[in-house]
Amino acid sequence: MGLTVAMGGKGGTGKTTVAGLLIRYLIDHGMKPVLAVDADSNSNLNEVLGVALNETLGDAREQMKTDVPVGMTKDIYMELKVEQSLVEGDGFDLIAMGRPEGAGCYCAANNLLSGLLDRLIESYDYLVVDNEAGMEHFSRLTQKDIDLLLLVSDPSRRGLTAACRIVELVASLPIRIGGKMLVVNQVRVTPESWPEDVIKTFKEDEIAIFPADPVLAEYDRTGKPTALLPAYSAVAQAAMALFDSLIAKYRK
Repeated sequence: MGLTVAMGGKGGTGKTTVAGLLIRYLIDHGMKPVLAVDADSNSNLNEVLGVALNETLGDAREQMKTDVPVGMTKDIYMELKVEQSLVEGDGFDLIAMGRPEGAGCYCAANNLLSGLLDRLIESYDYLVVDNEAGMEHFSRLTQKDIDLLLLVSDPSRRGLTAACRIVELVASLPIRIGGKMLVVNQVRVTPESWPEDVIKTFKEDEIAIFPADPVLAEYDRTGKPTALLPAYSAVAQAAMALFDSLIAKYRK
């Protein structure tokens, strides 16, 4: 049994919080260990999960240009840096891709990282990847099957359009998608209808609504890990109910 979930959506829509709640759900239901991959250059999945992040793979990629010790090969160096970048949590491990490339050629470093990440991913049955909107990091992996593409948007037109565009982008990549779901987050009034591109991209049963939640807002304001929202939180309740159905459907 296993599950690979790729998250996508415009920044600021609550995508990372939904990723954290999914990771918590998997752990609470005995589906662990989970490998959480923070593939957003603005890494904050660790904050949602309540763990410290000391180093990213982006840091390692930069360091490989100048810091490989004499007598050590680049592949061994990168393997060591991947191990050092892995954060162990309660029921999950977290690795962050970090900042994008700077100036210069990163082909060798990226190729090494892709191979090492593929090997790391193969050792976990449960994988949650929190992506940037462009899905750049996921498109580089050769371990490309996605059981569930989980898009998160707020009710704004731009957020919904971004979610639809991500579906189009992924369809153009050599990636197998088992299924998709759009979570419309921070909803105060349920829309009477959806924009045309949403209707064309998602079936009616592929759209879920998460309400605006003052408990979540308070957790955000005070810096508490939002993956640990209490059971009375409206978003936590909506998320757990959705995950019940999605995991039953897409878990292999």
